[in-house]
Amino acid sequence: MNQSVVVLLLLLFLGLMLVCVSEASVHEYKGDKFVSKGNAFVVHAGSEGIYSSFSDAHVNETAANNGDSYIRFEKITFRRSIDNSNFSSGLIQALVFEVEDRETIGGSAYGGQRAVCCTADLSKLGVCTQGEVIHRPSTKDPSWPQVFGIKFEVDEVEATLPSNSIQITKTGMYNLYFIHCDLNLKDLVVEGKSIWKNPTGYLPGRMAPLMNFYGFMSLAFVILGLFWFSQYARFWREVLHLQNCITLVITLGMFEMALWYFEYAEFNETGVRPMGITAWAVTFGTVKRTVARVIILMVAMGYGVVRPTLGGLTSKVIMLGGTFFLASEVLELVENVGAVSDLSGKARLFLVLPVAILDAFFILWIFTSLSSTLNKLQARRMMTKLDIYRKFTNALAVAVIVSVGWICYELYFKSNDIYNEKWQNAWIIPAFWQILSFSLLCVICALWAPSQNSMRYAYSEDVNEEFDKDETSLTLIKPSPMASKDVRSVPEPRPVQSNNGALNGDLEEDKRE
Repeated sequence: MNQSVVVLLLLLFLGLMLVCVSEASVHEYKGDKFVSKGNAFVVHAGSEGIYSSFSDAHVNETAANNGDSYIRFEKITFRRSIDNSNFSSGLIQALVFEVEDRETIGGSAYGGQRAVCCTADLSKLGVCTQGEVIHRPSTKDPSWPQVFGIKFEVDEVEATLPSNSIQITKTGMYNLYFIHCDLNLKDLVVEGKSIWKNPTGYLPGRMAPLMNFYGFMSLAFVILGLFWFSQYARFWREVLHLQNCITLVITLGMFEMALWYFEYAEFNETGVRPMGITAWAVTFGTVKRTVARVIILMVAMGYGVVRPTLGGLTSKVIMLGGTFFLASEVLELVENVGAVSDLSGKARLFLVLPVAILDAFFILWIFTSLSSTLNKLQARRMMTKLDIYRKFTNALAVAVIVSVGWICYELYFKSNDIYNEKWQNAWIIPAFWQILSFSLLCVICALWAPSQNSMRYAYSEDVNEEFDKDETSLTLIKPSPMASKDVRSVPEPRPVQSNNGALNGDLEEDKRE
């Protein structure tokens, strides 16, 4: 276990290092190197869903929500080494296109392999200029894709792309690539930044609806908190340990939703994700999920209701909860702090897999424990506790079934949306998990709300003293004190008396016993 904790701490540290290199809707390039793709050298400089500018957009206003949409280049500079500066280079091009126009990029001669850079054969056909990116006008808008180019002159080590702003008049998923076709520029790097803006602010299109969503969720948690805390204050003398734990989860949820809302609002206003607020929102969310899972597991085991302690299982529960927290924290930090684009498939799988395995283990352990607890309650005829545990089990079963169904839908959604063309609906996926967990919390609050009868659900030593002694065989009827009469020593023979005398003798004997 110590080694696994050390590994997870290292992953957490690496995650923090990774998230410090990316800043939100302002995409910064800090010496990014070009990567060979086919016959071209490419830097993927950004990919975001952008809504079209409003018809009444106030372009001259500086407010983030002025209704204007654009992609703007600022100080985009290409650098090459001094050793390779003794020649003039081919064009280095910035290519902006909407995902529906992806087929207009690249081409092939005589049905051969598709190329990004214009080849000699294609140049002879007159469809492109050799050494430049192949692109054709879009059938929907001939002015797209947008292409800008610059090249190095002899002895130049820097070439700066003129600042430019591209107005977005059509809603879509836009991509920005820096591409060159010159084999002599293998050491080329790019610096600068591009700014991507939506009509209502700098939030990427797929994230913009989440700001309002977290606002509504904050309000929902406040309403739930008012109900719960009012009940807690009224019946504070009857509060159970379990209800204290539920109070903690509600409080963590209120902080998490509020932090996410303020994080998105700040992001939307400035275009840069506030790393401090994001890190706190992620941490509060991870703590809430961990505490919620541990509490559900403890309830499933009967803690505080049918058993006073977890006994030897305490350390195992803490170990599972701690491991889940570390794995989830690393995943959430890398996915959210300072990031805009989704993680690559392999990177996400590497981080998601441990969390998924731990979640599956939680579910298995919870339902195994619930089955055992239900059997014991039924055997002991504790009908009040049995009824509430059955409702709790049904709620958990529904939540798990819905979760599995949604996971299948999520896999289907992502497998059929390779190019993020359904980005306008992508926010529903993370929002659903928040709604599901909140709904389950509401059910738990309804089942275990503080009341004047709360103590009837609490552990009672008089009734449950033998609850954990025997897992398989339980004595249903407690032996009465008269049971000793069956095994007492045989009394000495006495003279036979009359009927009345015999009856009186039996009564006297019963009194002595």
